[in-house]
Amino acid sequence: MQYGVGRHGMQLDQLKRREVITLLGGAAAWPLAARAQQPTAKISRIGILGTRGTIVFDTGYAAFIDELRRLGFTEGQNLVVEYQPTDMGREAAFAAAAEMVRSKVELILAEGAEFNQQAAVAASRTIPIVITANSYDPIARGYVASLARPGGNITGLFQRQPDLTRKRVELMREAFPEKTQLAVLWDAITSEQFEAAEHAAKSLNLQLRSVKLENPPYDFEAAFRAMVDAQMLLVLSSYLFSSSRSQIAELAIRQHLPTMTSFKAYAEAGGLMSYSADIPQIYRRAASFVAKILQGMKPADLPVEQPTKFEFIINLKTAKAIGIGLPTSILLRADEVIE
Repeated sequence: MQYGVGRHGMQLDQLKRREVITLLGGAAAWPLAARAQQPTAKISRIGILGTRGTIVFDTGYAAFIDELRRLGFTEGQNLVVEYQPTDMGREAAFAAAAEMVRSKVELILAEGAEFNQQAAVAASRTIPIVITANSYDPIARGYVASLARPGGNITGLFQRQPDLTRKRVELMREAFPEKTQLAVLWDAITSEQFEAAEHAAKSLNLQLRSVKLENPPYDFEAAFRAMVDAQMLLVLSSYLFSSSRSQIAELAIRQHLPTMTSFKAYAEAGGLMSYSADIPQIYRRAASFVAKILQGMKPADLPVEQPTKFEFIINLKTAKAIGIGLPTSILLRADEVIE
């Protein structure tokens, strides 16, 4: 009888041991099973049509990537950025946009120049497009229906450069009330800005001298020879000017010509004054559009924005170099003074 109890007891012990081993074995497998069931992190792919060498892109791109990282999209982890330079102009942009569509990007950032926007639209009417329009009005050109309801597959940000141009002329008039001759450096890209400059000059009793550049690469020395009698110079916002900003600043200083330019980088390169939107901030906002779209929102549901932060920069080193003084009222309005 003891044998029987012992035998059943042994069988019970063996059963218990088997259950424990089975349970332990199953527990050991749980992490593997859990890992196997976890979905692979989605990798988003975006394309960027950008013109290298321009002030807008060179100062904005780093802010764009940094803001995407802050919003949870990091290159090499869950984000692939296909950057296609469009330095060679319209044809290069159209070829680059078509290649992006073939590589199955989820979104295209069309920065700065209008031909980048046109290339993206020609490549796809369905892939979301985020714009950072600089020298064109996407509403006036029919790319978006309105600020509040863009419609279609396009949204983003844009600067009303004609409005900023009028402000720049007003600042020049306030800075130099005794001067009446204003030269304007422009090209076909900035024709709307030039019209705004003409209207502003007329309303402020300024005589405007048109200095239009054609057939790039531009001959800036010839342009400055054509404005020898000018008393002030307004440089409009063409991407074809920005890579020559140091040369423009040097030529203006040589002719003792006070200049107003469209971006801070001009003043940093030696231009006397600049008035513009905060470019890094524009690209951080563009990154927020990109992040929202990658997370499932539709471009049509994201209102187009305009910059709200602007910078007035004065270079006092340049003022000294050309032998001029500036009114205290202008100096007090400056957001930054380079000394």
